[in-house]
Amino acid sequence: MRLVRWGSAGAERPGLVDSDGRVRSLVGVIDDWHGATLDAATLARIARIAPASLPLVDDDARIGPCVGAVGKIVCIGLNYTDHAEEAGMALPKEPILFLKATSAITGPFDAVRLPRGAEKGDWEVELGIVIGTRAHDVSEQAALQHVAGYCVINDVSERAFQLERGGQWDKGKSADTFAPLGPWLVTADEVRDPQALALWLDVGGKRYQDGNTRHMIFGVAAIVAYVSRFMSLQPGDVIATGTPAGVGMGQKPPVYLRGGQTMSAGIAGLGEQRTPVVTADMADEVADEVAHDAVRHAVDRR
Repeated sequence: MRLVRWGSAGAERPGLVDSDGRVRSLVGVIDDWHGATLDAATLARIARIAPASLPLVDDDARIGPCVGAVGKIVCIGLNYTDHAEEAGMALPKEPILFLKATSAITGPFDAVRLPRGAEKGDWEVELGIVIGTRAHDVSEQAALQHVAGYCVINDVSERAFQLERGGQWDKGKSADTFAPLGPWLVTADEVRDPQALALWLDVGGKRYQDGNTRHMIFGVAAIVAYVSRFMSLQPGDVIATGTPAGVGMGQKPPVYLRGGQTMSAGIAGLGEQRTPVVTADMADEVADEVAHDAVRHAVDRR
């Protein structure tokens, strides 16, 4: 199933995407897509519903983050060989973990707003793992049993904040809107092999990232098991699994985000986001128009 949340920011409602790409409402069936509704029993119950029996959602409805009430976002750093090489960093012997604030979560077609003082805004398309059942110190063999599904996440970064302000990665990772999530949460049963997914990201129509999850240093099962040794993973938690080469910092010379641009980030089978970029000093009405134009001209947004 392709699960989706729709409606105004902070008041999203649950839905699913039918075989024609139309959003169907699950209002009255479940309260939302969040940790408490991502268990196997609930997903099986929803899977038994004929999508055509559910009301259609207006095509103009905003698509929100695909998971609500996220407890934490755990990120894996330098998890693709080519990205570590472009960053000039040694390959990690163990997964590098850092946390991204949940207040950074935004919708897959909402504007990404660079904060005041930002100089080096950057992009990172990543496979997102969404946890369905609590995982604590689980084995790699059992790890995937705890996964509800997968989604696209863009680990937007401000490199100057991340690398030049005291070594705190979280500073450059957690600004509001720095975690576009979705458009869909695709349930694990529909992702035959999470280590065989193409992923890409364009800025202003130019392809910068073009990778495949088969090139992860640490795969999905290994990541879930590893993280669960250091903290329990709760239903609804999100893990961002790292990004392939092609980030702005790795270009020669480096290329960073500018107001008025649009990022398109996608993963095969998981959908594609389209997020306009605005800056803190852009007038609100100008920023709103940039965001409106980007969504209006989005292709196959569902």
